[in-house]
Order: sequence, then C-alpha cells, then structure tokens
Amino acid sequence: MNVLRTPDDRFARVTGWPEPSYAHIGDGLRVAYVDVGPADADPVLLMHGEPSWGYLYRHVVDVLVAAGHRCVVPDLVGLGRSDKPADPADYTYGRHVAWMRQLLFDHLDLRRATFFGQDWGGLIGLRLVADDPDRYARVCVANTGLPTGDRPLTEAFLAWQHYSKTSPKFEIGNLVASGCATRPSPDVVAAYDAPFPDDTYKAGARTFPSLVPTGVDDPAHTDNVAAWKVLESFERPFLTAFSDGDPVTAGGQRIFQHKVPGARDQPHVTVEGAGHFLQEDAGAEVGRILVEFIARTSA
Repeated sequence: MNVLRTPDDRFARVTGWPEPSYAHIGDGLRVAYVDVGPADADPVLLMHGEPSWGYLYRHVVDVLVAAGHRCVVPDLVGLGRSDKPADPADYTYGRHVAWMRQLLFDHLDLRRATFFGQDWGGLIGLRLVADDPDRYARVCVANTGLPTGDRPLTEAFLAWQHYSKTSPKFEIGNLVASGCATRPSPDVVAAYDAPFPDDTYKAGARTFPSLVPTGVDDPAHTDNVAAWKVLESFERPFLTAFSDGDPVTAGGQRIFQHKVPGARDQPHVTVEGAGHFLQEDAGAEVGRILVEFIARTSA
C-alpha cells in the first residue's frame, strides 16, 4: 500500500485546534486523533465525515470541555492528519470501519461513550455501535444515515457521487464551504485545504461517495443490514439532531426515530439555519445539545 503523509507544516496556520495524538494501526497506517478534557471523564466520541476532518468540531469541543467532558475526535483515514493511501482501490467501507475499530476499541478502549456522528462519521460510527453496543451510553446522529442499498438515495447525493468521480477539480475547502449555510472565512476554508498538498492526497476524499451502498449487491449491504438489526434492539438513549438546510440527508432522521427503541420519547432536535456541515454553522449549539443530552440521560 502506497501511503502519503501530509507534512506537519501544512497545518502551521490552522488555529483553534490542538495538536493531535497518533496511533499506529494495521496496514502500516498512522491515525490522528484529538483527546482533550478531563482524562477521567467518560468520553464523547465525535466522528466527522467527508471531506472534512476533526477541525470541524472545534466549536463543539469548546462547549463540551467547558462543561467538564472528555472529547475524542479521530481523523478518518484519508482525511485530516491521518495517513492517506494513494490508490482509490485501497479504500473500502469495511476497511474504514476496521481502521476506526482498531483506533477506538483496540488502542483507546473507549467505554461508557457518548457517540455523535455526522456524514460518514455516522456511516462508520454506527457500524461500531452495532459491533459493540455495550461500549456506548448514548448515541446522537446528525445529517447522516446507515444505508443498505434497499432504498433510493436523494438526487442531491447522487449528484455529489457523480461529481466526486468525474470533476477535474476537487477543491476541498470550497466543497466544505458549499455545504455550509454561511460561507466560512478564508482562514477556515484554508484549514480544510491544509491536509491536501496536491491532488495525489485526495484519493480517499474522492472515493468516499462511491462507497455508499446504492443497491443490494453492494459489498456493504449485508454488514449494514446486520448493523440495523442491532440498532433495532438498541434501548439506550438515541437522539437525532439533523439540520434544516441539508438536501443530502433531508428526512433521514425519521428512520432512526422509527426503528431504534432508544429514540422513542426523546426530544429530537432540528438545528435551524445550518447546512450539511452543521458543526461549522452551529457548532456551539451542537455542543449545548450534547451537554443537555448527557445531563438528561445520566441519572
């Protein structure tokens, strides 16, 4: 496997986000993660999607840490400060799940965790919830899903899938900005570009959309169906906090509210005035939602 590693100096001008820790996992990969807050507190696991990185959670983390919580924020392989296999064929849905399992279960041994996942953070993180549900005290999902290929995906997603495969330009910072209700500042856009010195580093970012199951013959279909069977018996608190301005995942909260026992009678939230990357548009609000969710369900 030909693996690229973004030079550290690419992040010299990124502000508001701490230096990461690193873990070495299978396939010779070095994975980055931020672990901040009281070391003896139960962890809040925050998983980003594509093509963003842990930096997306900076405002969420500020609120959680101020409330006394420990936050663990990994960078998915191929994104952020984690290593980046150069061949698109090296990326599969199953490998992404296995890579994060090695980091979060084998290396960090997270337990009593509160999980929050958005975009691919949900697609991967919910598979891990299903793998070992006893590690989790509660779950919150936003602008994400766990598709099996049985249902058609939105036109907005199919357009994104086509664009990621065919566009000659793939400007990461502008792509994240286009998924926000309010365009971020130039410094923030530059922070999303920082992990990618050139196009050779973008194989993972371009590949993610094609890994989403769109038919029952997809390699991830069976595993996601099995994950849903676990979620359909998951009785711990399960909250949805989708935004009101995301055409890609609009309405996706309903399947969780209907199928997951722990979602019943929860005060599900709509984050108003936010796009697909609601952590960028309303990060402090997402942080408060999680603080209140944890407090309310900790008795």
